[in-house]
Amino acid sequence: MSIILVIFLKVCAWGQNRQEKSRILFRGVVIDAESGERLGGSQVYINGLLSAASRDDGTFSFFALKDDTVRFARLGYKPRIYIIPDTLRTREVLTCVFLSPDTIGIGEVLIIPKLPSLSTVMMQSSEQDRLLDNARNNISAAAYQGRTGQNKLGDPSMNYELLRQKQKVEAYERGGIPSDRIAGISPFMLLPAAYLLIHGLPEKPEAPEPQISGRELEELNRLYKESLRKGRN
Repeated sequence: MSIILVIFLKVCAWGQNRQEKSRILFRGVVIDAESGERLGGSQVYINGLLSAASRDDGTFSFFALKDDTVRFARLGYKPRIYIIPDTLRTREVLTCVFLSPDTIGIGEVLIIPKLPSLSTVMMQSSEQDRLLDNARNNISAAAYQGRTGQNKLGDPSMNYELLRQKQKVEAYERGGIPSDRIAGISPFMLLPAAYLLIHGLPEKPEAPEPQISGRELEELNRLYKESLRKGRN
């Protein structure tokens, strides 16, 4: 078991180093596609898990890997999904996410109180009366058996049940555990376990501040408008 734990730690460290080398930093801003307003509080999901959120000014930054599925979402807007291609060679990406409003109009809503059905009330009442009668009969039968019945000391099932209850009480009072349920622990297992308890698993690095200059934002807006014109043509 200790060998498995040591190998697990080495694999975790190797995988962590590999992820650090292949991480890609994404910096950008979330903008309303119609009004051009920056959208703060937008959620960023990576492979279905919430990983980041845009700030009050709409800017965001996060780390991701190739082939990850990134989803930008905000209440009242259509989500945008982006799959990071495995052909991406750069270590840092500047992006601008435009979200389109997703409004759904609903008509007038009428609220009408539901009147209770007389047949339903009668059925519920008769069902409750039947359950009450059954409970009374069961109590009477149990009381009669308690007065007239007597457990035989030679009954095997009764003796087994009494012995099992006695063992439970003795084990609880002594604080003991049955010998067949005690697992052996090797002292070599304590070293990696203690390391994990003290240091814990390696933490994911936090993304740096999403600093975006005005010039970068203008360039992103220009590219977005060009893509819209090409789509219309």
